[in-house]
Amino acid sequence: MASLSEIVSYTNRFLRIHDVGDWDHALNGLQIENSGRITRIGAAVDVSTRVLTEAQKRDVDLLIVHHGLFWPGLQSIQGALRRQLRLAFENDIALYSAHLPLDIHPRVGNNAQLLAALGLKSARPFLEEKGQPVGLKIRASLSRSELVRKLQKALNGPVKVFGFGPKQTRAIGVVTGAAGSEVYRVADEEIDTFITGEAPHWAAVAAEELGMNLLLGGHYATEVFGVKALVARLSKRFRVPWEFIDCPTEL
Repeated sequence: MASLSEIVSYTNRFLRIHDVGDWDHALNGLQIENSGRITRIGAAVDVSTRVLTEAQKRDVDLLIVHHGLFWPGLQSIQGALRRQLRLAFENDIALYSAHLPLDIHPRVGNNAQLLAALGLKSARPFLEEKGQPVGLKIRASLSRSELVRKLQKALNGPVKVFGFGPKQTRAIGVVTGAAGSEVYRVADEEIDTFITGEAPHWAAVAAEELGMNLLLGGHYATEVFGVKALVARLSKRFRVPWEFIDCPTEL
């Protein structure tokens, strides 16, 4: 039977948890420990009362998420946080979170996995943030309409298309999540088609001014890939069953 310490040690090394810069409130790594016994792993994009309740129902004792408990920063233990901690403690659920280390990982990362789902290869890192590149770019000649169809299929949902760039792509950039505000920096990399999850209103105006295709697939939808790929790998390595807990935010 796998132990929590074994899984955490391996995952920390595999994702380079202690080497990758991130926002302080991400608190990458183990956020809540349990008694140490792991029989089923759950993967989710976010931790929430709904996700923890579902983890309890499915007998998950290690929950691995992309967005952890402490995004709001230092806070008193009351209300929602108290409820979430109580669910974890009473049901012996450990919680592990990986934000940028999971976004940028070359094999199981959100960016790499989304590009693989689109059938695109030979991407290169770009767009530095917190001391490392957080996106991937690739030279690819595809019709914009074909790329949108592929993206809709990969995400199993709609894509908001701001088609102000060429109908035939030359350079595609991918940064999953909420990277739309980086549209000017992306354009500086001579990228004509930018895929991300969400963007502020002004980014659509900027895309038009820049002559760029901006494709928004949803913050949640573009970030289901990493936790699934990571937990599938852990399941195989440690011979522990796993499942994805799907709780979309509609963003």
